[in-house]
Parts: sequence; C-alpha cells; structure tokens
Amino acid sequence: MELKFKIQTKIQKPVAEVFDAVYNPTKITQYFATESASAPLIEGSKVIWRFADYPGDVPLAVRKVVPNKLIEFEWETMEGGYNTHVEIRFEPLGINETLVSISEGNWKENQEGLDSSYGNCYGWMQMSCCLKAYLEYGINLRKGFFHNLQADKA
Repeated sequence: MELKFKIQTKIQKPVAEVFDAVYNPTKITQYFATESASAPLIEGSKVIWRFADYPGDVPLAVRKVVPNKLIEFEWETMEGGYNTHVEIRFEPLGINETLVSISEGNWKENQEGLDSSYGNCYGWMQMSCCLKAYLEYGINLRKGFFHNLQADKA
C-alpha cells in the first residue's frame, strides 16, 4: 500500500495570481513560510523555507515547474533519512477561480511514515487555507496561530 494523500482548496482568484503566491518568495512569506523563503521555486533549484513557529531550515529540491499549472519538489521527512515528493497543481475553474490540489507521497510504509503523513496532510490543508485567506482577504492566518517553538529554546 502506497502512503500518499491529496487535499484540495478552491480559491476565488485567477490561476496566475494563485500560482505566483506559492512560487514567489516575497508572497509565500506573507502567509506560510513566515520567517523567510530563500528564492523562487525555479525548476532545478534548491530553496530554503523557514517558519517562525518551526525551528531550523526546511530545504526543498524543486524538481519540476510548469507555470500556472504545477510545482513539484522533494524534501526530507521530519524523522529524516528519506524524502517525500510534493505536487502542487493549479487548475483554473473560471476566470477568477482556481482549484489548488496538493499531494504528498513516498512515505515509508510503517507507523512512523503513517504518523508523519498525517502531520503533513494537516500542514498542507492549513497552508491552503492560509493561501486562500491571504489572497481573498489579505490576512495572515498563521500569525499567532501556533505556539512559538523558537521562544521555548531561548
């Protein structure tokens, strides 16, 4: 059995605007990677995301980008030792509507992989809701959403 999940969110904005909000480091830091994003998600590049509520760098290896359609990358699992594969698809449903589908797979078929996949499924659903709130209403849902893990280490 392959461990893989998929979430979807409909956003009331044109596909080019939704795609750019994920691709563009200046925009993704307004609602998701709230500490920093090192570069745009260009095919073949290595990008570092940092989160105000999560300690350390989160490196991504961008595998494929089709403007306004698809972003694929791999990143290391939280337990380490292997990568999962993420696909973010953008489908125009009309002039001002976009369906964002995010899937992640390649999890180890054990309890640890299953637990991690559930955590990431939750995270991607939260990201897509934050993307919707940012684009449709101009707000950052992540601000104050999580307990600050960084402050606990100080």
